[in-house]
Amino acid sequence: MAVDISKLVGEVKETIELKELHGKRLAIDAYNTIYQFLSIIRQPDGTPLTDSKNRITSHLSGLFYRTINILEYNIMPIFVFDGLPPVLKQRTLEARANRREEAYKEWQEAKEKGLVEEARLHAMASSKISKEIVESSKELLSAMGIPFIQAPSEGEAQAARLVREGLAYAAASQDYDLFLFGSDIVVRNLTISGRRKLPKKNVYIEVYPERIFLNKLLEHFSINQNDLIWIGILIGTDFNSGIEGIGPATALKLVKEYKSRDKLVEFVESKYESFDVDPFEVEKIFLKPETKELSEEEIKRLDSLKPDKEKIIKIMCDEYEFSRDRIEKFTEKLLELSGSKGQKSLF
Repeated sequence: MAVDISKLVGEVKETIELKELHGKRLAIDAYNTIYQFLSIIRQPDGTPLTDSKNRITSHLSGLFYRTINILEYNIMPIFVFDGLPPVLKQRTLEARANRREEAYKEWQEAKEKGLVEEARLHAMASSKISKEIVESSKELLSAMGIPFIQAPSEGEAQAARLVREGLAYAAASQDYDLFLFGSDIVVRNLTISGRRKLPKKNVYIEVYPERIFLNKLLEHFSINQNDLIWIGILIGTDFNSGIEGIGPATALKLVKEYKSRDKLVEFVESKYESFDVDPFEVEKIFLKPETKELSEEEIKRLDSLKPDKEKIIKIMCDEYEFSRDRIEKFTEKLLELSGSKGQKSLF
């Protein structure tokens, strides 16, 4: 599970419009974004978009159309893909796989009973990112001239480093782990803003992009970056289960009271329960994650990539059977955004 500090972040986040990100480069958590597309872009009964070979194409639809949408605001995306996960994440990945399998069974059962909305909810929870989905995503982004990089380990850690080193203005993801990795600014709802129906209700809401500044979060609660990491460790991260009975408010109180982490661990294990893994190993993942160094020159080289109309048509229409007229129309828009028929780079 990703760390849930939404109650804390809710006090400092601000709603913005996409135009406020004009001219800014955003490091986008690729896996998180693709997962959102796989979850949301579905038919009413939860069935994802597929081609005649039954290959899922929801992610390609999202990457193509919604990336072009943010380009219209002159936002410069750079997608960051996950590499090998830390060993401590293995249990989380296994638990997620089990939940997806269970959700898939519940989806099929709900469809058989004609429970359309319930089926869709279970279907969304069954979404998974396969190797084929990752490779087709990279292939499309390359054809579109959209920069992406492969992180050696956690994509969020790499995105946070790009922000800290001034190579990106903010990191974009739905998860709050970016703050534990030290991203100065986080943007949420970047690619899913718009009108959304609430589950099991005939009510629609407008979803807006959100921006959260790390320094405002820390100042608001009078804590430092290490305190925030330990709040995450206490309530649970992708690398540990957290302590039962400790929520964000209690975790905040404890990290401010016990500045000695040894004493904090001693108190927690005496009053609540033992940590399921060594909390100091989890702390180390956030403080010293495995990332790679990128220079301004390397980023500029990525920025110089150009859209290739023929490749886009080949991927989207010839290979995955999207509507040629619609793809050509939006490809022309992409080329216009990049300059005169692709003769200039996007950025």
